[in-house]
Amino acid sequence: MEWELRSAEPADVDAIAELRATVMRPDLERLGRFDEHRVRRRLRDSFSPQHTSVIVADGAFAGCVTVRPAEGGQWLEHFYLAPEAQGRGLGSAVLRTLLDRADADGVFVRLNVLQGSAARRLYERHGFTTEVQDPIDIYMVRRPGAAAALGT
Repeated sequence: MEWELRSAEPADVDAIAELRATVMRPDLERLGRFDEHRVRRRLRDSFSPQHTSVIVADGAFAGCVTVRPAEGGQWLEHFYLAPEAQGRGLGSAVLRTLLDRADADGVFVRLNVLQGSAARRLYERHGFTTEVQDPIDIYMVRRPGAAAALGT
């Protein structure tokens, strides 16, 4: 699969909000927290085109990811892949690219993932460890070079 990251534009917000609602629905329903309107509104309210990349795979919209500057490093959020793009190594490839950049800058990367989400395994394979968790979220951190230490 050929893929690239392109800078998000304000016009991408609706497609990204819909993707978020689709991919997060099973986990949010499992946690009793799915709200048809809130799931989209939260994305729209925090959408930051200057920090967001659209993932294009084989010429089509396949997902998105946001990497914001944060104190002591970066905050990775809104990393969503369309269902048809999942399970094909695309998420790992995109994450590896982003983490290589963070490693080159020598910065920590933080994120949060919902309790019970399959995405947690992806992040752990790339060197993220749990900092703190609550009944809904797991907050994770990855120090610079953590993937190299894991041999990935």
